[in-house]
Amino acid sequence: MHTETLTPAVPAWQTQALCAQTGADFFFPEPGSSVREAKRICGMCEARSACLEYALAHDERFGVWGGLSEKERLHLRRPAAH
Repeated sequence: MHTETLTPAVPAWQTQALCAQTGADFFFPEPGSSVREAKRICGMCEARSACLEYALAHDERFGVWGGLSEKERLHLRRPAAH
């Protein structure tokens, strides 16, 4: 019997994103550390909007995605109070 291991396809934007070339340390800093450098890198990245869309769709709770921190993404997910 032949069994193949299937690995999920990596979206094209992830391989082209600047964070893939930079390293995770900037984008997943220790609690209380600055995310300024990650946001600067995100600001130059062409994949930023696709990254943010992915993070919101997959409920990513940690790190900087699409140029936004955990708290900033949480505010986007919460419905606005009237």
